[in-house]
Formats: sequence, C-alpha cells, structure tokens
Amino acid sequence: MTTATIIILVVAIILVVINIGMYNRLVRLRNQVKNAWSQIDVQLKRRYDLIPNLIETVKGYMKHEKEILENVTRLRAQAMEATGVADKAKAESMLSSALGQFKVAVENYPDLKANQNFLALQEELTSTENKISFARQNYNDQVLFFNNKTEMFPSSIIAAMFGFRKETFFEIENKDERLAPKVSF
Repeated sequence: MTTATIIILVVAIILVVINIGMYNRLVRLRNQVKNAWSQIDVQLKRRYDLIPNLIETVKGYMKHEKEILENVTRLRAQAMEATGVADKAKAESMLSSALGQFKVAVENYPDLKANQNFLALQEELTSTENKISFARQNYNDQVLFFNNKTEMFPSSIIAAMFGFRKETFFEIENKDERLAPKVSF
C-alpha cells in the first residue's frame, strides 16, 4: 500500500466514525425528547386523576356553579383524548383556563375553602400544575437541543439522510395565560 492509499483510508475511517457519532447523538436526543414527552404525560395523567376527586368534593358546595364543573369535566375528557403535541397543548390550554375559572368560583365559598379534603386536593393539584410546568419546560429544552442538531451543519446532513425531523414545541395557545397576573389591592 502506498502512503496516499493509507492516508485516504485513515481519512475515510475518521469520517465514518464522525458520522456514526453524529447519528448516535441524534438518536440519543430524539429519545430524550420522547422521554421528556412521556414525563409530561405522567403529570397530565396525575392531573386527570385529581380533577374528578376535586369536582366531587366541591359539588356539594357549588350547586350554582354547575356549568363550570361540567366544563372542567368535559375539557378534562377532551385533553385525555388529544394526541400529538399541538393537539395536546391546545386541549391543555383550554383545561388550564377552565381550572382558572373554577378556582375563581371557589373563592365565593368560604366553607369549601376550609374543608380539609378540598384543601388537600387543591394542594395536590397545585403541586401537579407545577410539575407539569417543569415537565413542559424540560420537554421544550430537549426539543430545542434536538432541533438544533437536526438543523445545524454537519449533523443536518446525517439528520436528512436518516429521516430525523424537527419536533414540535409545547406552546401555550391561550394568550391570556402568557400574561402575568394582575394584582391590585
């Protein structure tokens, strides 16, 4: 073998190793996105399980707020049936808005606010909402890393060759939820 052949062979081996490394990184990032999405699903399932218990606890107190209770229940069912990031984000946005209306309605019932079952469920729901927010943030971070790799050179070449596609961010549909709450005394 000539020196030129050996150099070409070494360069070819290095390029193959680099391409394998980029492919494996893309696979790892794609799997991290899937894992982050499943973490959102876990927290959403927890939320879905808490809502009926909260509704049942509140029903006895809120006889006049039947429409709000029915709306939360309906939107919960829609959110559970939603598939895909965009549909899930839209359904979750509507459910979050309905839960906000629900919380405002609860303020009119001082006896309910003192009920231990209600307080425990409300604390669980608040904790779950915080976990959902964290899981959404983590998911979007993973999507950002993955999308950057699939779009940046030279890994974009490997991504295109092996069919890696951009992932969708989990975005808030309701513009009111993006605004900071207004506090006045």
